Formats: sequence, C-alpha cells, structure tokens
Amino acid sequence: MEMIHVRLVSPADLTPRAVGLLTDDPFVFNLVVLPGLAQNPDGDAVECDILAGAANVVLRGLRELEVDHRGSIIIEPVEMAFSGAAAKAEQQQLGSLAHAPVWEGVEARIRAEGTYLPSFYVYLVIAGVIGAVGIITNSQILIVGAMVVGPEYGAITSVALGINHGNRTRIRQGLFALTAGFLLAIAVTFLFSWAIRGLGLQPKAFDLGIRPVSTLIDAPNFFSVVVAVLAGIVGIVSLTQARTSALLGVFISVTTIPAAADIGVSCAFSSWSQARGSLVQLLVNVVVLIVVGVLMLRFQRAVWRYISRRSGHSGGR
Repeated sequence: MEMIHVRLVSPADLTPRAVGLLTDDPFVFNLVVLPGLAQNPDGDAVECDILAGAANVVLRGLRELEVDHRGSIIIEPVEMAFSGAAAKAEQQQLGSLAHAPVWEGVEARIRAEGTYLPSFYVYLVIAGVIGAVGIITNSQILIVGAMVVGPEYGAITSVALGINHGNRTRIRQGLFALTAGFLLAIAVTFLFSWAIRGLGLQPKAFDLGIRPVSTLIDAPNFFSVVVAVLAGIVGIVSLTQARTSALLGVFISVTTIPAAADIGVSCAFSSWSQARGSLVQLLVNVVVLIVVGVLMLRFQRAVWRYISRRSGHSGGR
C-alpha cells in the first residue's frame, strides 16, 4: 500500500474549505485538525494520509485553494502503513491508478537536482579527471566510475522539466550549468593530460595509438543515439517511480562525462579528429537526453490521464 503523509498550515479562513476537501475524498485517511496551534506561518495545523494514487487530485485542490501560498504544504512518503480501510479502498476503487506517480513529488525531486551548488562543478571536474585517467590507461572500470560521479543528469532533467513547463529561467540556468560545468571539466582535464604528456607518464600503448576506450567514446554512431534514447527513457521512468537503482544505470550508460574528458585528453595530445568526435558525442547525448526527457514526461502524464479516465478518477493528472 502506497501512501503519503501531508502536513498543512492553513489560515483560519481557508481551513473549513481545506478540511472539507479532505473529508469528502474517499482516499484521505487519519485526518487530524488542530485549530490555531501552528506558528510561522500562523494558522491551523492539519495532518492526513492520502493513498498515493489519488494524491494528485487532492494536492491540486489544496493548491487551488492557495493553501501553499498563504500557509504551507509538506509532503512525506509513508514507509509502512497498516490500515484495513485504506487497503480496501486502494484495491477496490483505485485499481491500476494505485501506482500513479505523485507528480508534485516527481517535480520536487527534479527541481532538487536542478540546484547548482559549487559541488556540482567540483563533481564534474573530478569525474572528468577520473575519465581522463581511464582513457589514458585504457581502463573501462574508471570510465564507469566517472559516469557514476558525474552529476550532469540532474541538470539535464531540470532543463527537460523547464521546457515541459515553459519555464525559461529553469532552462537558462540548466543550460548555463551544463555549458560552464563541461567547459570547466574539459579545461581541467586538458591541463591534467597536458601535464601527463609533459612528464611522459602516459602508458606506451597509448603513445602507440592503442586507445580502445578513447575510440569507443570518440566515434559517435547510430548506436550512440539508441543508447542515449533508452537511457533517457529509463532515467525519467526511474525518477517518476523513485527507483534510484534504475537511475544509476543511466549514469553508466551514456557517454557524457567520458566524452568531455576525451576532448581534454585528445586536445592535450594533439589528436584533433578524436576531439571533434568526442565533442559530437557529448552534444548528441545531451540533446537526446533533454528531448527524450521532455517527451517522456509528457507521455507518462498522458498515460496516467488515460488510466485515470478508464478508472473513473482524476488522480493521474
């Protein structure tokens, strides 16, 4: 049984309507109203549990009442719940809709990833250097490690959400973070690789042109697009279903950070054709991930709207 716990601070004049909305919904349980006990903001404290599959319509109703603007709405996942009434309602009335994503939570997770603290750029730089070491030493394990460390997918999904909502500020901030972050990673990777070349620390095989890892990265083709599309689909689905294990697969499936690292390495070793190939690889993957992210967000909303209509509810909107 999937539920969320909602805590409200409601201005006194809104409380009757908010409580009425919650009371009338058959998927709201454990409703508690504490008049006048909330402070900062001041108002009535209201708590309840909502079946996740029906939460979208309830939360939308509360926001239409402007409870979030004049008071506050806090949402928490319920890890475990035992309720015969709730279980019966979920099984008999919600059906497939019981597993609908709580869109407020989905977008909150994406927005959280779209905050670009200094650590975002630090992670990108570190991932780039790890990728450079993997390229120079022909170590696929280090390439995987660089993909896992890189935080760029959060910015990519944030841009996709911005496009989906027409939020130009979010789009601009995300694109700036991606551009600045990758340029910084490329610059540091170039300096690192240039120092390796100057000190003669590169392996002999790399000097002889035996670079299987680099060749895999800097040769974009049809399969690069296929992998990027599939990774974009898995990434958005894992975000909507809050499955971080699936999301981890995205980080190790798409050549973004390794491509940026290969640009720096190739430039340091004057391999200009490889640098161009890696640049194309990087741009293709970022663009495809953004486009697929937008399409998948819209597609999933459409699918859940269809399911909600078939079920006779509006919780998937």
